[in-house]
Amino acid sequence: MATNFAEAVPLPAKKLHSITFVYQTKLPEICQNVLVTWTKDLTDHSLCISIENSSQNDAYTCKIDSIFKQNWGKKGLKTLEIQGYRVDIFWDFRHAKFSTVPQPRSDYYVILVHKKETLLFLGDLEKEAYERTRSTPCSEEAVLLYKKEIVYGKKMFCTKAMLEEGKREHDIVIETSFSGPDDPEMWVSIDGVVATRIMNLNWRFRGNETVIVNNLPMHILWDVHDWLFNGSGHGLFIFKPGSLESAEDNSESSDGDYSQGCCHFLYAWNTN
Repeated sequence: MATNFAEAVPLPAKKLHSITFVYQTKLPEICQNVLVTWTKDLTDHSLCISIENSSQNDAYTCKIDSIFKQNWGKKGLKTLEIQGYRVDIFWDFRHAKFSTVPQPRSDYYVILVHKKETLLFLGDLEKEAYERTRSTPCSEEAVLLYKKEIVYGKKMFCTKAMLEEGKREHDIVIETSFSGPDDPEMWVSIDGVVATRIMNLNWRFRGNETVIVNNLPMHILWDVHDWLFNGSGHGLFIFKPGSLESAEDNSESSDGDYSQGCCHFLYAWNTN
């Protein structure tokens, strides 16, 4: 398998739990990537929406801070001018319910609108969002390209990954044991069932396996070199839905092949 991954390594500056969803949406004659980053620290939540500028090496950005604490961050509107096109970003978090993850669990919406047409909708308050913006769903729905998450832990790391777009996400737990009578080892459980056990991590600190979840294959790739040999740092995991026939080909493919198609990149920072 390829041992160098294309994704840049994020720095654990403030130990923020963050999740980035990358969508492809379509303005007239232009496909744009939209990065939606939810961030959570010990006291609050924030949201940053970045729309790429395909003509330059930068992005148009809307950042919403203090979603949980400040009333001014709970409902609003911001307008961006993107290559001659106006995009309005509306949000409402006044009744949002939060859990242990950065993004709200329910009772909120974020909607991107161009000329009364919805480019991207997030949340569950569709009726309220469409009434406020007087918009209609886009003829071409936004496509989720990949998800990137940064988590912190000692022996256990939890995340969620999607096998089929639009379907429910699966609960994934990564557990490790670096001391004891056996060699360092690692377990990956999906929806409460151990999907794979990797023993002899000193030799298998990089690898890949294909497991079956609800009759669908999921490719799991890992690189935990820093955990074992640097005493800290992050482990990188990639969860990628695919076909059984492509499993062997994917394990030998180039880095770029893992950055498209609803992949889930997990950066698990070891805080031991």
